[in-house]
Amino acid sequence: MSRVSKPYEIVEKALELSTTDGLVVIADEHSSANLRWAGNALTTNGVTRGRTLTVIATVDGAQGTASGVVSRSAVTADDLEPLVRAAEAAARGAGPAEDAQPLVSGVPSSPDFTDAPAETGSEVFADFAPALGDAFARARSGGRELYGFANHELASTYLGTSTGLRLRHDQPTGTLELNAKSPDRTRSAWAGRSTRDFKDVDPAAMDAELAQRLGWAERRIELPAGRYETLLPPTAVADLLIYQLWSSTARDAVEGRTVFSQPGGGTRLGETLAPLPLTLRSDPHAPGLESAPFVIAHSSGDSASVFDNGLPLAPTDWIREGKLERLTTTRHSAALTGLPVAPAIDNLVLDGGGERSLEEMVAATTGRALLLTCLWYIREVDPATLLLTGLTRDGVYLVEDGEVVGEVNNFRFNESPVDLLSRASEAGRTEKTLPREWGDWFTRAAMPALRIPDFNMSSVSQGV
Repeated sequence: MSRVSKPYEIVEKALELSTTDGLVVIADEHSSANLRWAGNALTTNGVTRGRTLTVIATVDGAQGTASGVVSRSAVTADDLEPLVRAAEAAARGAGPAEDAQPLVSGVPSSPDFTDAPAETGSEVFADFAPALGDAFARARSGGRELYGFANHELASTYLGTSTGLRLRHDQPTGTLELNAKSPDRTRSAWAGRSTRDFKDVDPAAMDAELAQRLGWAERRIELPAGRYETLLPPTAVADLLIYQLWSSTARDAVEGRTVFSQPGGGTRLGETLAPLPLTLRSDPHAPGLESAPFVIAHSSGDSASVFDNGLPLAPTDWIREGKLERLTTTRHSAALTGLPVAPAIDNLVLDGGGERSLEEMVAATTGRALLLTCLWYIREVDPATLLLTGLTRDGVYLVEDGEVVGEVNNFRFNESPVDLLSRASEAGRTEKTLPREWGDWFTRAAMPALRIPDFNMSSVSQGV
């Protein structure tokens, strides 16, 4: 074993090797465990381990400070000096960084910085796997086939800087996706869950939910494109609002390029976006959705700056009681725009004050409405309005006077999440959910179902 092998030792040694004005070192220790199944039987399982080291060198010059970033995986002690030198060479060869700021300092060190990284393994499925097996048996006897996968990742991030920061964060991320199909494959239903440890997921309940949806789909109803009262489940709301959050950078808004730009100049901060008392917020300490309490930036971009690494994060309301409260900023873009520093945070919660579950919202429906399962293939059409297009998937159901009466065809939609918030007539109870479209990048979300009186189903889709 290498003499320098522990993550914190790797960070400390890289910092010792620095010959530039500033250095940021991020060591990410990853472990993952997964299960996959098809046709009511497990097919594969696996466990992986890995390490990635990112070195960010800064060089002060007459024209400003330049930065160089180099990341490599499977780094050993012998790889350290070439990696540091490569980052330093990249910094010396670059022009001044537009987002240059003094490296963060003065943040108290994490007490567990020198501890071994946290790891996951197959034991995370100790209770889940037997329960999944029971769900297979019930599905088999009920004439259903279950497909899907469960994945659990644990990332320990060690952040050290030449200004003295020594920070560490452990991030568990679990996702479960379950798909039920009829034996002839003509009917399909999906459910997903986000979890930290697989102790709060119930395969039996999910299978029962999917069985109900397959039952609804036994009656098929064809509907044309048009505007329909629509019940968006929490997963669909999450996919739409995550994209809205990604599009809420202050600099782009000030420069007139986004839906949050004020015609004639400035931003829409302070404007009422929703008549309902909706609050869209992020909080690194949100129960069950905990995320890094400080900035971890492996590269600079519209919503992140490598110079902000280690900057403490605080609870932030993006929309408060229906009014636009904050746009995302780095220290650099905050200085450019004159707005408060508000870095992105890796979770998102929408509170609307509602108490009804999605099922209760269905039961309270008068007349006709559509009940969606989820959205996918979401793409941006117009950044000025944040118009998005995408498809429904795995079940769109017709509700008539409080009862689901059958499954209808899929649709392509064209909607802006900002516009949807302005038209929502009801928000249900907020609950943890898994975004289906963005689940590979953003899993920590809690959303209510939303009732939209006139959701735009722009065309019929042949998707499933």
